[in-house]
Amino acid sequence: MGLRDHLRAVFVEALRPDVGVEVETLRYRDIPQWDSIGHMSLVAAIEDAFRVELETDQVIDMSSFEAAETMLRDLGATE
Repeated sequence: MGLRDHLRAVFVEALRPDVGVEVETLRYRDIPQWDSIGHMSLVAAIEDAFRVELETDQVIDMSSFEAAETMLRDLGATE
């Protein structure tokens, strides 16, 4: 499983979007589940899944699936 597929699985597990929601296009607050509490759950899930620790600025800047993917690549995260 590549980084993108793994991140998609983490998003689905953490946010539980409705069937048919394209996770790769999600942005913060696009779905009710990605509110401030959902955001913190997502952050914790990403940190656990990719064995990284995000800085406060990174948590704040993670406003989309794409931003999360870019951030993880910049951190050198892999599957």
